[in-house]
Amino acid sequence: MPWRDVLIMDQRLEFVRLAMMEGARRRELCRRFGISAKTGYKWLARYVAGEAVADRSRRPHGSPRRSDAADEARVLGVRDAHPAWGARKIVRCLTREGHAAPAPSTVHAILQRHGRIAPPPGGERAGLRFEMPAPNQLWQMDFKGWTRLTQGGQCHPLTAIDDHSRYAVCLAACADEQGRTVQDQLVSVFRTHGLPDAVFVDNGNPWGDSRGGRWTAFSVWLLRLGVDVLHARPYHPQSRGKNERFHRTLKAEVMALKEFHHLREAQRAFDAWRDVYNHERPHEALGQDTPASRYRPSTRAMPQRLKPVEYDAGEIVRTVSTTRASIRFRGGLWPVPKPFRGERLAIRPRGRDGQFGVFFASRQIATIDLTKPRP
Repeated sequence: MPWRDVLIMDQRLEFVRLAMMEGARRRELCRRFGISAKTGYKWLARYVAGEAVADRSRRPHGSPRRSDAADEARVLGVRDAHPAWGARKIVRCLTREGHAAPAPSTVHAILQRHGRIAPPPGGERAGLRFEMPAPNQLWQMDFKGWTRLTQGGQCHPLTAIDDHSRYAVCLAACADEQGRTVQDQLVSVFRTHGLPDAVFVDNGNPWGDSRGGRWTAFSVWLLRLGVDVLHARPYHPQSRGKNERFHRTLKAEVMALKEFHHLREAQRAFDAWRDVYNHERPHEALGQDTPASRYRPSTRAMPQRLKPVEYDAGEIVRTVSTTRASIRFRGGLWPVPKPFRGERLAIRPRGRDGQFGVFFASRQIATIDLTKPRP
């Protein structure tokens, strides 16, 4: 697994926040984090008692009778800490901290008066198109455009957003966009948050191959885990709007503010901001609630090892050669996608005579048509 600079205190904070969510399976989380139940409950007790498990900003609650100057100072303090936040987010943050916050229009006027307002990046936001009814039914995943590191090399931010809650389950500083790199990062994410039902990706590498095919070694690995792979329509990035909007926010609140010398520094900044994004930053699409208020870890745990795909008794099953991407059926060789070399596939009849589907578990990956000349 690639190096990932996550401090011990950051791991504790991630654990207690997931464990405090409604319906969380705490002993399962302990297993995923590699700690005993006794240790996990000790961290939770400290967190509930108000003892810090990681460095966090804790502003003191202010008096509602403070002067207008104090109100402005609080507004400007939140804005300076989060330069990309607008009036509604600042109001929600102040209210959550116990302050008598001004109206959003008043906050906007304060920001304008003190020169804190700039045109929003990227123009008008896209309208809401769809939302999954529960967490972990769908994760939107992609790479944000890479940035150059001052000490050489590139940083490719890998992001994964839960479609229902907008919770950022992954924000990793990667050296490249290879399938093996993504797989190694997701192993860590799956062990912490569990498995989603499906991931929603585009058609480029590593999600699809360079010739337009949708099957890669990476996508086959996901299918073996029981994670479906859904591809967006080509040239329609708006279909993955939540991920695209997350990238705009990441750029405005992190990447536009400083340059990174190396991947270690970028990952530290990503980890700190991801915590703020998930647990502190009000989200407009969630009624100014935080993503963490709507997210729950998946009940589907990452298995210790992949099991072979099983098929029903009586099914026609063929094993693909490890050197040739084809299977033998009815006296002929029929091609299948190359990433399935070495896998066991099922041949199932379709609606018309002479037509069969080739399946990997429940997903059809190829077609056999005996009414046409054999390849």
